[in-house]
Amino acid sequence: MERPLRLIHTGDPERLARICEALLVVASAPLSEAELAAASGEDVAAIAEAVALLEARHSEGRSGIVLEQVAGGYAFRASLEAAEACGRLFDRPVGRGLTQAAFETLAIIAYLGPCTRPEIARIRGVNVDGVVAGLLERGMLAEDGRDELLGAVRYRTTPLFERVFGLGSLAELPRIDDLEHDALALRDRLEAIADRRGA
Repeated sequence: MERPLRLIHTGDPERLARICEALLVVASAPLSEAELAAASGEDVAAIAEAVALLEARHSEGRSGIVLEQVAGGYAFRASLEAAEACGRLFDRPVGRGLTQAAFETLAIIAYLGPCTRPEIARIRGVNVDGVVAGLLERGMLAEDGRDELLGAVRYRTTPLFERVFGLGSLAELPRIDDLEHDALALRDRLEAIADRRGA
């Protein structure tokens, strides 16, 4: 039998901000305002006010951790000035960049996905097995079923991809039309975003 939800109704935006802060720290993925409301027992309007307080408190230049809206919710990340130190803590460079092949593969899957390896290889004109395997290992891609006709595994981008590139969703990707049909411009834009985010 499900326990009834006990509503907190703090009436104190600062206290609710601290509760939301704790929820975001312990969460393994970004949380939406609705999820924060459900966990805290507060309504979404109160959550929006609490999140605004957290955004002001945890912003670049003010805090070592930054609250950002990504992958359909909110999550903390290391500030840009702390990213290098955080990378050393985990014994891997935060700035370890993606290769041109990885950027191209991610762009294809983000814009056209889910895609199979043969589809990606046909678009890129080269074998992509190693690139896809590397992106799977890094958590930027995930399997998304099989192509009904060929039986090949289909791949999609993950919430980590959205988080690394600072996207709330794939709908926030630059439109191809805005890039004047220049694939190099798309790659350069993705690289610039990744450099800012410490991908």
